[in-house]
Amino acid sequence: MAKKKKSSKAPSSTIALNKKARHDYSIEEKFEAGLVLEGWEVKSLRAGRVQMTESYILVKGNEVWWLGGLITPLLSASTHIKPDQTRTRKLLLNRREIDKLIGAVERKGYTLVPLAMFWKRGRAKLEIGLAKGKKAHDKRATEKERDWSREKERILKHGQ
Repeated sequence: MAKKKKSSKAPSSTIALNKKARHDYSIEEKFEAGLVLEGWEVKSLRAGRVQMTESYILVKGNEVWWLGGLITPLLSASTHIKPDQTRTRKLLLNRREIDKLIGAVERKGYTLVPLAMFWKRGRAKLEIGLAKGKKAHDKRATEKERDWSREKERILKHGQ
């Protein structure tokens, strides 16, 4: 009997990425936060039905909240609940991390943006970026730099 080949690739743990955040903001520091979710939301995340492009993070009191994140409910969700797909979800962080975020947002003028959502040991995690907004000329410079690095790679690859 022939042995089955094991796939060399592990399944991706990334649920969703916020590519627009890296374009609009320069990320200074990253944090990993847990999410308080309901059962139907976890099932939807496993199906990959999440959208985070227009969402943001808010510090209110001594708690951190994720606003505007869209988790679309599955059609097979339970009939006795009314799922709210854009509800405000609480983020779970250590007290020191929350204090650091509060200081940066309130005193230094930083913004908190969601960067990615992923699975870690069976739990959904949200990667938060402490960011400063980019001006239009900063975005152009970043784009120009990226294009030049691609061009350099092409030149080096082909030996021209």
